[in-house]
Amino acid sequence: VQLQASGGGLVPGGGSLRLSCAASGTIFSINDMAWYRQAPGKQRDLVAVITRAGNTNYEDSVKGRFTIARDNAKNTVFLQMNSLKPEDTAVYYCNAQVRISAAFSFAREYWGQGTLVTVSS
Repeated sequence: VQLQASGGGLVPGGGSLRLSCAASGTIFSINDMAWYRQAPGKQRDLVAVITRAGNTNYEDSVKGRFTIARDNAKNTVFLQMNSLKPEDTAVYYCNAQVRISAAFSFAREYWGQGTLVTVSS
C-alpha cells in the first residue's frame, strides 16, 4: 500500500490550499484517514481525522479554517485549508488505517511521504 500526497506549496497569509492523498495497492477498505503536520524542530501532530462514515475531528487551531473530506471509492483524502497563517507552515503527512483483506479484521497504519506547506507573512 502506498499513499501519495500532493497539493503543497507557497501561499501568502490568508490564502488557501487543497491537499490530496491517494492510497493505492492491495486495499480491501480504509478505516480512519487523517492529516498530520510537522513544523521544523517540532513533533508531528494530528491536524484532522475522518472516519469511513464521514465523522470528523479537528485540532483546535484549525477549526473553522480547515476541512477534511474523503472519497471512499477513490481511496482518497483531502484537506481544504483556508485563511492560512504563517504558523500553519509545516510538512503535512497523510495517514490511513488500511485493511488489506476481508479475511483480516485488523487495519495497518500507512503514511504518505509528506508535502510542504509554506505560508508567508
